[in-house]
Amino acid sequence: MKRFSDEEPQVGLDENEGEVRDHKKRGVWGSVREILLTVVIALAVSIVIKTFLFRAFVIPSTSMQNTLLVNDRVFVNQLFPQPFKLERGNVIVFKDEEKWLPELPEAAQPNAFEKALTFVGLRPDDGTQHLIKRIIGLPGDTVECCTASGKISVNGVEITEPYLYPGDKPSEVPFKVTVPKDHLWVLGDHRSDSGDSRYHTDKNNGMVSMDSVVGRADFIAWPLDRWGGVANPEGAFDAVPDREPKE
Repeated sequence: MKRFSDEEPQVGLDENEGEVRDHKKRGVWGSVREILLTVVIALAVSIVIKTFLFRAFVIPSTSMQNTLLVNDRVFVNQLFPQPFKLERGNVIVFKDEEKWLPELPEAAQPNAFEKALTFVGLRPDDGTQHLIKRIIGLPGDTVECCTASGKISVNGVEITEPYLYPGDKPSEVPFKVTVPKDHLWVLGDHRSDSGDSRYHTDKNNGMVSMDSVVGRADFIAWPLDRWGGVANPEGAFDAVPDREPKE
């Protein structure tokens, strides 16, 4: 009897320890489950933002200096051109549907992991299949260079471009185009180092399809010393009259 009495507390102690261990397991699993749920929700929110609202891009070239510099991280507002309308002077990102960019070697292509991070919005798009330029002509506009004073005119109105790279002329290449319906005419701010609409007239007269526009560049997020909005030229196009585009 004494032996049985001595063993009873030991049995009870083992049961309590089992309850403690089970509680700890449930606690660990609960924490893991909370972390996983948080990650899933964060990824879902990121995908929704990237799909419908904002998308991040890295600036790969000097064609938009000094407005945008190489390796700037910019947020692009995908509510443009729909449901909101684009305006002359807006800086836009668009897909390279007309093959303005040279083919990249396979080694330079992002790998599957990088593509996945870009897809969920955790990695900015490196811009290898996109371009970023400034809208000069909207559908219906006639854009011409150069006037007697060496400037660009839109619908017969000479424009002053404060965003031009220091020392650059509005264009070294003369042109006159009328922008068709659902298209845009775009130029880089660094005119002497920008392969824009002026140099791609063989296929589509240098026009950019509205359907290829990803959105309007609104914000520089990185580096921190350049943190702020992407400036649109105030007043540069105010005097330009609108024209109805032709089919």
